[in-house]
Amino acid sequence: VSGIIHSSLLYFSGMYIFLVTGGESFSRFLQDHCPVVTETYYPTVWCWESRGQTLLRPFITAKPLVQYRNELIKTADGGQISLDWSDNNNSSSYEDASTRPTILLLPGLTGTSKESYILHMIRLSEELGYRCVVFNNRGVAGENLLTPRTYCCANTEDLETVIQHVHSLYPLAPFLAAGVSMGGMLLLNYLGKIGSKTPLMAAATFSVGWNTFACSESLEKPLNWLLFNYYLTTCLQSSVKKHQHMFVKQIDMDQVMKAKSIREFDKRFTSVMFGYRTIDDYYMDASPNRRLKSVGIPVLCLNAVDDVFSPSHAIPIETAKQNPNVALVLTSYGGHIGFLEGIWPRQCTYMDRVFKQFVQAMVEHGHELSDM
Repeated sequence: VSGIIHSSLLYFSGMYIFLVTGGESFSRFLQDHCPVVTETYYPTVWCWESRGQTLLRPFITAKPLVQYRNELIKTADGGQISLDWSDNNNSSSYEDASTRPTILLLPGLTGTSKESYILHMIRLSEELGYRCVVFNNRGVAGENLLTPRTYCCANTEDLETVIQHVHSLYPLAPFLAAGVSMGGMLLLNYLGKIGSKTPLMAAATFSVGWNTFACSESLEKPLNWLLFNYYLTTCLQSSVKKHQHMFVKQIDMDQVMKAKSIREFDKRFTSVMFGYRTIDDYYMDASPNRRLKSVGIPVLCLNAVDDVFSPSHAIPIETAKQNPNVALVLTSYGGHIGFLEGIWPRQCTYMDRVFKQFVQAMVEHGHELSDM
């Protein structure tokens, strides 16, 4: 009985949502048009612990059926990028395709357009009448690598290519982006580099790793390594193994395949591929907390304080307070891309609800921010 009482106290204590903004205007805008960020988030009562949320979400949430139209676009170095479009041509809210709001979605590490969290974002966007396009990083979605190059969250060249391409197709359409985990890191690094000189009107990120050193240290703790790190390392190895003939001249692939952690993989593969002198140089460049102060468009960032992939002490709260374009939404629970709620969380998560309300708020009321 005492164990049950203790668990109940843990569950009900501190279930806050902490909203941090760099100015009163953005805070007031979110309270008016995205009220979900001011709610109390109640995680699924039988699965509230961080690791449980993280592990179960991919298996327990439904996978909405989405029919994609694939497009391969060329890059400046001769490579190709796979984009998966959900055009939503049956939209009754935005029948004119030229002005239909467009949401660019960036999946996490080794993720593709098939991830359940991406499918849910597309379904919710379709309900609003929007069009979505998923940016699959090089070599992960089944397409051939044409050059010996994959991806990393510090190099934003491919993302810049995709954003310019999508904008050129629909220059009159409201254009937003949402990135999850590593996709969010890439998106924030892009926004921090480019400032306000982007076709995007707003962006959202979910479960971003703010400081790559802190993320790596947390994931190398024994239990986290066993549950997450080793598995993700094998996923990374699998994603490059099918293309290993492209890398043999510049990378020792035998050593890459012996890596036992993400850090070892990054040291032997990613940092070498992108020309970093050391793994520390790469991790410094990959950390989006360094560039948050330079973000020049409205960005909402959702993180759970208990996320073992992104330790709470590394969340750049003070930096966010100094940028009027940034809003951090911090929940006490939720894990990494978890945010399960309800007794049987098959459908929408709290993350999904934040995504839907925020993109709708920006499309329909974004002009109010410039007037505030």
